[in-house]
Amino acid sequence: MIAPLTVSPLAVSLGDPAGIGPELIAEAWARRVEENLPPFFVVGGAVLLAAAAQNRGLNVPLAQIQNPSEAGQCFGRALPVLGDDAYGYHPGQPDEAGARLAFASLSEATGLVSQGQASALVTGPVAKSRLAQVGFTHPGQTEFVAESCGVAGSDAVMMLAGPSLRTVPLTVHVAFTDVPKLVSQDLIVRKARTVAKALARDFGIASPRIAIAALNPHAGEDGLFGDEDLRIVTPAIAALQAEGINASGPHPADALFAPHSRGSFDVALCMYHDQALIPIKALDFDQGVNVTLGLPIIRTSPDHGTAFGIAGKNIANPGAMIAAIRMAGECAMRRSAP
Repeated sequence: MIAPLTVSPLAVSLGDPAGIGPELIAEAWARRVEENLPPFFVVGGAVLLAAAAQNRGLNVPLAQIQNPSEAGQCFGRALPVLGDDAYGYHPGQPDEAGARLAFASLSEATGLVSQGQASALVTGPVAKSRLAQVGFTHPGQTEFVAESCGVAGSDAVMMLAGPSLRTVPLTVHVAFTDVPKLVSQDLIVRKARTVAKALARDFGIASPRIAIAALNPHAGEDGLFGDEDLRIVTPAIAALQAEGINASGPHPADALFAPHSRGSFDVALCMYHDQALIPIKALDFDQGVNVTLGLPIIRTSPDHGTAFGIAGKNIANPGAMIAAIRMAGECAMRRSAP
């Protein structure tokens, strides 16, 4: 049966229409019963969604809706699509018109969730370079969604979540050489506070255990391999503990993600992008979800890119898209609970 939802349906943005997003959205709807997914609707792309489903051999009838409130009524029999654009399906062939459609879908879906017309936002994968060509000025969708909600992009927190692991990168899309200059006690404390609050509110973990990774090998080896862990990370952890937050570390990153260690924490706060993303992609690549914490709305996304090279070839795995939709629905239910 389809998962019951006492809040409004989720809004899903297309992502780049030439990528794997449309076919995976169609696949998610086709598996809605077996995966117990909550009702959702897609913003734009009715023509290309129909073509993507047909190309993948899926039976996905569409229901074009004019208002998000109509989505719940038809979700059981058809994939609800808001809008009536007629952009065609050209997998693996990104172009400017497709980037404009992706931008428009993201903008409208974000607005609908911010206005309370949808309970959560699920964003399809985009090509940042393509979006930049049509006026998108943000580093990524995370920063765009944050600023659209009135939150500074720097205050939004990216969490990668899968069945085996949750990780948060302290610094994200910056050059590795800049990381030591950006890591500060204040940044660690602010992001850890956001993570602790979000895990309690949206994931039902009353007292989240936050393992904080070291910046340097062996946590600096008492200053032999750099003093940042002694000078910055350790005092930040002490400050968090003084606030009652269950933080520990700094943990040497080479051992933090070993099987015997992963059960000792609920989330790992890592110092830089690859320190956080390599373990989650190694363990949960096909079920990894990108969750934005610290927003007034719920936003998730599959933790993969557009994959233009395999788009339309019927080999893209829908697991991460399905997981992103399911997680968004679960978070929406928890947030709406009295």
